Amino acid sequence: MKKNMAIADRIIRIIIAAVVAYLYFTGTLTGTLGIVLIVLAAIFLLTSFIGSCPLYSVFGISTCKVKK
Repeated sequence: MKKNMAIADRIIRIIIAAVVAYLYFTGTLTGTLGIVLIVLAAIFLLTSFIGSCPLYSVFGISTCKVKK
């Protein structure tokens, strides 16, 4: 997979995932909404560590700087 996420994008996704995980495990987010958001947070973490977002590829978006 080609990297298409910049460092700032990756950091923002990790922070969002951490906040959602904190809210879920403290009991603030519960039920179906909690489960959906924790799955989304896991996807955010996975794409942040890989550095590539499949949706970015589909829509042709890249936040990485292009090397010349």
